[in-house]
Amino acid sequence: MGNKGNGKGDGNGTHYASMNQADVPQGRKGKHRKAVSDILGDLAKLKPRQAIKIPLSGLNGEKMQNLRSALNRVTREKNIPVVTSSDENYLYVWHADSPGNAGADE
Repeated sequence: MGNKGNGKGDGNGTHYASMNQADVPQGRKGKHRKAVSDILGDLAKLKPRQAIKIPLSGLNGEKMQNLRSALNRVTREKNIPVVTSSDENYLYVWHADSPGNAGADE
């Protein structure tokens, strides 16, 4: 089919422009990146048997489930076992391997 002169090709008859693989951005930079980063930083500072208490009102209209999913993706990638829980006002996060967490749901 060729380039069709739409400016998207690289002059070699392709449909899209090409670039060096080394210049391709790596990693996911979703909208929950800062919140997840802040949570991980706070997790690193927790004492045993402590949890982070995140106010849902501070999520600026974002859904708690989306933040929880983003946190789950990152903690699985980094092999950081965490547990989450929530009520109508807060999302709670703590280390899964903390003493006294038996029976908690992830």
